[in-house]
Amino acid sequence: MQTGYVYHDDYLKHDTGLHPENGGRLTAIMDGLKESPYFNRLILIEPVPAKADQIHYIHTHDLIRTVRNFSASLMQLDPDTPTCSRSFEIALLAAGGVILAVDAVMDGMDSVFALVRPPGHHAGPDRSMGFCLFNNIAIAARHAQKKRLEKVLIVDWDVHHGNGTQEAFYKDSSVMYFSIHQSPHYPGTGSVDETGVGDGSGYNINVPLRSGAGDPDYLYVFNEILVPAARKFKPDIILVSAGQDGHRDDPLAGMNLTSEGFGQMAGVVRSLADELCGGKLVLALEGGYNYDALSESVVMIFRALMGECDDISETETRTGVWTEMEAKVEAVMQTRAGAGMGMGTEAGTEQVSNHTRQVVERVKELHSGGKIL
Repeated sequence: MQTGYVYHDDYLKHDTGLHPENGGRLTAIMDGLKESPYFNRLILIEPVPAKADQIHYIHTHDLIRTVRNFSASLMQLDPDTPTCSRSFEIALLAAGGVILAVDAVMDGMDSVFALVRPPGHHAGPDRSMGFCLFNNIAIAARHAQKKRLEKVLIVDWDVHHGNGTQEAFYKDSSVMYFSIHQSPHYPGTGSVDETGVGDGSGYNINVPLRSGAGDPDYLYVFNEILVPAARKFKPDIILVSAGQDGHRDDPLAGMNLTSEGFGQMAGVVRSLADELCGGKLVLALEGGYNYDALSESVVMIFRALMGECDDISETETRTGVWTEMEAKVEAVMQTRAGAGMGMGTEAGTEQVSNHTRQVVERVKELHSGGKIL
């Protein structure tokens, strides 16, 4: 299985000082990958900067000028989003890296994880915010469509709702956006009732979960909502906003995911790509601010991309569907330490939360009889 990664040391030159989103995140990821048994089997894709007209697929010319000018002046784009003299240049390189990842899977590579920064999913068409300058995943989605892949599924498992991505495609039926995120939490968007408007009505799926949700909750949502929605949508490519800040050790959130849980989610998405779109799967790094947790989670994701999730049966890995959902969720809780609800609880002590079930039922109610569920 041919798996690639996008990386360049220049990504470290977006210098944010002591900000949580700093170059140490990528250094930790690369150190962890190099120590893993998978690194020598991965194919490096060296990024090139996106062109201004590619950024303009999503963003206004005014925003592009603003990012360039603020970067030159070392000004913050918002209270959470600092720049340095090279930030504009590196933001182009980040977007360009995800674009090249799309090209790679279209040329026959099975999957690519773009290890880029700055992240992107909070950046809207006319505003940079939340550590994000340009929306890398949204730009890549439009690039894929320029390459004649008509329908794009974007899966966003970052702990924060990707408000910028949602805004970019809210009226668009050619891009299905699925987000699972902590709520209430920054940026305050992402309610279940935000389902799209006009042609895009029904193609925006938000699953907001309470603090403390863990592996069983996320897998339950994936299999109850994401899998059937993806099968009905039939995407030509799947893109993932892969933020690992839902990890139980992350300092900026309150979820209870494990590193193995991220691997399991990646396994489900990889299986969907294999089934629905010839394996075309691209992931782009978003959040994750505990170095150890981030590094471990990324290694587990690569493990899943390479088809080595040996804690799921061969059939389950291939189809991405757990045919006996309740029994399988129970098995996960019994076998994975820390997978129960609540911070620090032991495995097997909690069921999938009632809140998660209620959210899933509400999502189904909103989308039932529609175009997706």
